[in-house]
Amino acid sequence: METTLLYGKTGLSLTLPDNTFVVEPNNLSRVENDMEALKDALNNPIGTPPLREMVKSTDKVAIAISDITRPTPNHKLVPALLDELKHVPLENFVIINGTGTHRDQTREEFIQMLGEWVVNHIRIINNQCHEKETHVNVGKSKFGCDVYLNKEYVEADFRIVTGFIEPHFFAGFSGGPKGIMPGIAGIETIMTFHNARMIGDARSTWGNMNENPVQDMTREVNRMCKPHFMLNVTLNREKEITSVFAGELYEAHDKGCEFVKEHAMIRCEERFDVVITSNSGYPLDQNLYQAVKGMSAAHKIVKKGGTIIVASECSDGLPDHGNYSKIFEFADSPQALLDLIEDPEFKMFDQWQVQKQAVTQVWADIHVYSKLTDEQVRSTMLKPTHNIEKTLEELKQVYGENMTIAVLPLGPLTIPYVEE
Repeated sequence: METTLLYGKTGLSLTLPDNTFVVEPNNLSRVENDMEALKDALNNPIGTPPLREMVKSTDKVAIAISDITRPTPNHKLVPALLDELKHVPLENFVIINGTGTHRDQTREEFIQMLGEWVVNHIRIINNQCHEKETHVNVGKSKFGCDVYLNKEYVEADFRIVTGFIEPHFFAGFSGGPKGIMPGIAGIETIMTFHNARMIGDARSTWGNMNENPVQDMTREVNRMCKPHFMLNVTLNREKEITSVFAGELYEAHDKGCEFVKEHAMIRCEERFDVVITSNSGYPLDQNLYQAVKGMSAAHKIVKKGGTIIVASECSDGLPDHGNYSKIFEFADSPQALLDLIEDPEFKMFDQWQVQKQAVTQVWADIHVYSKLTDEQVRSTMLKPTHNIEKTLEELKQVYGENMTIAVLPLGPLTIPYVEE
């Protein structure tokens, strides 16, 4: 059988055995007119008055956006907001790029994300999680830390959060309050949000919103300095808008999560010897750090002792910023990494991604198809592959001629599960 994985900007075509089980939802059609759909949602929001009626011409307006690692169509969402708020002078707006602990974006990347007109006319800042003076304390979390959020966001008269909703490997679903926490939070708050206890909780997983401590904390933090308005979308395989959810933060986000769960959560009858997955293509597969999401999605349906093959282009490397690649130097096996990270004395940002990867590696072998060098892949305790079809043939020596295979062409845009 022939299939194409989301990989980079062009996709990756594979010829797989005919018995391969394909795990993907029906590809939803895009809305007929993006800008009309956005305008309609802003005029008929969930749980609030129309956006235009909520904002005064004298208001300072902060718009929090997703960074370049997310396929959020910022180039459509932000112009739609600006058009709806034409009565507000352009100098009253600030766009805050929700980098969390990720790197800053360049002017060229902002043009790619937002369009040149927006970059030339609206002030844009990157959230600087390590620069405490750019954040303010808005309260104390029940999870044990002071809460710091971006100062310009907190001090704005009107606050808007944007984003897109998809299943998330420890928050249940992305979008909504995650645009603020961790998007524009300070490092102290982010470290608690991603600590080993939070990430290791069995309830911190794909598609679960019930007593999920990670989702609970992001919602708790948002209540301390709540966005006045949310604008989120859902996307299909082609990264086209399939639905728009706007209005009151929690109510609108809940409706968006229900929509995504209905279409993205796919039940499988049993686990498989081998699971092939993408990392949803560009921009999510820019680096190996992000590719942990694809590995984690495959973990849901691979057998104990099975094999995961993840195809992630990694055009931005491991990446070479942050501590993701450095943490592997502290241990000699995935289990040793878990033991290290679960020690309360160990605290290093990016540990959460290594933790999720190590949990998956303890369960199954992981091969990586990417543009990384073999040395880079092996430095993270993973196995490189340059030919997925050839690797499948080799794996028959391990699992036999009746080896069972599943493929997730959309990667973590689809979340499979087995009822056990």
